Amino acid sequence: MLILTDYWVWDFWLADDGEQFHVFFLHAPRALGDPDLRHVNARVGHATSPDLVHWTRVVDALAPGEPGSVDDVATWTGSVVADPAGGWRLFYTGLAQHGQGHVQRITSATSPDLLTWTKDPSWLLAPDGEWYAIGADVAAGDETGDTWRDPWVYADPGGDGWHMLVTARAAGGPHRDDGVVGHAWSPDLRSWTLRPPLSRPGAGFQHLEVFQVEVVDGRAVLLFSCLPGQTTPERLSRDGAAGTWIVPAGGIVGPFDAMKARPFTDNRHYSARLLQDRASRWVMLAFLDAGPDGFVGAISDPHPVRWLGDDLVTDPVEQLRRPAGCTDG
Repeated sequence: MLILTDYWVWDFWLADDGEQFHVFFLHAPRALGDPDLRHVNARVGHATSPDLVHWTRVVDALAPGEPGSVDDVATWTGSVVADPAGGWRLFYTGLAQHGQGHVQRITSATSPDLLTWTKDPSWLLAPDGEWYAIGADVAAGDETGDTWRDPWVYADPGGDGWHMLVTARAAGGPHRDDGVVGHAWSPDLRSWTLRPPLSRPGAGFQHLEVFQVEVVDGRAVLLFSCLPGQTTPERLSRDGAAGTWIVPAGGIVGPFDAMKARPFTDNRHYSARLLQDRASRWVMLAFLDAGPDGFVGAISDPHPVRWLGDDLVTDPVEQLRRPAGCTDG
């Protein structure tokens, strides 16, 4: 487990250099007192592990930028890919001050070694208004401005460039039910073109966030997260309180039928990620959200996953009680 004594840890993503697993995670000081304040105090931490269990924290990857920059409030969730041209590229969410509120935009940083990161201030991806809602949705409970975050970048399986999935809202979608899988495409990880959403609104979700798409034991699956308070009453009545959801898919480039979403974790576990361990077994990690004493803020140990019919299931995970002794390793 990755738990830090002085910091809450939540959304995260992973990279594998062949020798070490790298986890990039959002963190904010526990000294803030109120866990809700973590969102506007987030920066991207970094730790490495040989086995996904024992972690060594290294220097933070990203911190908020100067006033007026795309990330002058906080650095939010993203993903890392190896660049065929050399090095690594991190796509992440920049949260910036915008009038009396905030605005979310996708931006990027590069690294030769996964350890030292340089922001690319010339690169920015914003919603266009044709397919995606623009502007604060305060009435729907989103006071951070545009819903445009959590880029998940992966190579096209047929060799046709790269895809990016983005947490977005459909332009003109139904109130509190307009969450969609935003989509952009690139030939080279540098120039990107917006494309229509890969899902339809009206599936019961205010947002579909923290995406991942993988082929697990020969079957494609989309993961996203959404807490009970951001689902419609109909969805909550049907599926109960979930944290991470799965959508079985025909392929990893979509489209994805969010109406077929099924709970993958309960609402104590959020932002679940899938990857293969050193034995090539598929495992799941999640951040520990709601515990008996409130927000936990740590990353779980890995747990094996398997298909059971059309459901992806995992072994029972640990009870979410904050350990008496919290360490940085």
